[in-house]
Amino acid sequence: MRIVAITNQKGGVGKTTTAVNLSACLAQRGVRCLLIDLDSQGNATSGLGLAKEEGGSIYSALVEGSDPHEVIRSTRLPNLSIIRSHQELAGCEIELAQRGNHLTRLREVLDQLRQSNHFDYAFLDCPPSLGVLMTSALAAADEMLVPIQCEYFGLEGLSSIVQVVQQIRDCGVNPNLLLEGIVMTMYDQRANLANQVVNDVKSYFAEVIYNTIIPRTVRLGEAPSYGKTIVEYEANGRGAQAYRALAEEFMARRANK
Repeated sequence: MRIVAITNQKGGVGKTTTAVNLSACLAQRGVRCLLIDLDSQGNATSGLGLAKEEGGSIYSALVEGSDPHEVIRSTRLPNLSIIRSHQELAGCEIELAQRGNHLTRLREVLDQLRQSNHFDYAFLDCPPSLGVLMTSALAAADEMLVPIQCEYFGLEGLSSIVQVVQQIRDCGVNPNLLLEGIVMTMYDQRANLANQVVNDVKSYFAEVIYNTIIPRTVRLGEAPSYGKTIVEYEANGRGAQAYRALAEEFMARRANK
């Protein structure tokens, strides 16, 4: 099982949208996916139409040492399972910070899931902050996928996350953490700035940026309010087509390694 942290310290960049829809599109291709909602807001959980129940998050495994398999739930989509979020994760940040192993605790929990070999990929939907849960996710992940909004401030967020990755590597907690890919999101081809931002990212990160660009569409914004992925809500729309293309490119990269 490969662990992929989907992260950006800036909110509103399409991080959860990418986590939910990429994992859903991969699941449609027969890839066994586990989506882990690490954000106490629980948008990935509600975006799949699931309730946020106390005791249903990864909190108990992190803090109390319970078996993480107990909180895995199937979704209505074949091959896609989830560990849901709950508000209790907000307190988890404080409790983990008081432990000496707070950076490695999530990795220890996820190692139990690796050993069971039930999944091909675990996607970590990280909170939009440089808190304990996000840094723990980077310490646990094999690779990182960074969604960036096609706006100027997206470039600032990318610079910060690259610095954090380097710190995680340098401190020895996860020296092999790989910046696997950058996904440009909320793209409006009519905006000159959007094209400029895409070109700027390509010039600095040509080796890792995805060719697939996620467009800004009304349907992508609407789908979570119905508790549906974009491939369920508008299967033939531009958003669904883009995320299916992203899933195809995601798998093609691994086939070529």
